[in-house]
Amino acid sequence: MAQQVYTLLVEVGRAADDGLPEGASGAALVCYASGVTEEEAVRETVAILKQAGLAPIEVTGHGSIDERLAEGHEIPQEERALMDRALNENAVIVAQMEPLYGDGDEEGDD
Repeated sequence: MAQQVYTLLVEVGRAADDGLPEGASGAALVCYASGVTEEEAVRETVAILKQAGLAPIEVTGHGSIDERLAEGHEIPQEERALMDRALNENAVIVAQMEPLYGDGDEEGDD
């Protein structure tokens, strides 16, 4: 089977020296990761993020580019370029990182 690029949404929690803004409870990352299967891409992404000092909590796969196109997703050229880079470099590309604040489950939120 050939390598493909998968779109992953990764939620990370806080870890010492993670570089996230003060007050953030974690972050959401959009990643493009190469792999023969989506499971392989997820494993590689989690390993890379842990090496970078982040604390992955949950990974949601959104499929390969072909799967996304079949579902009717519009994929802009900038996104395709990052996907091509992930494939060519056999890499994990973090395309977007959005800090998260609060989780709504804290006591006293009522």
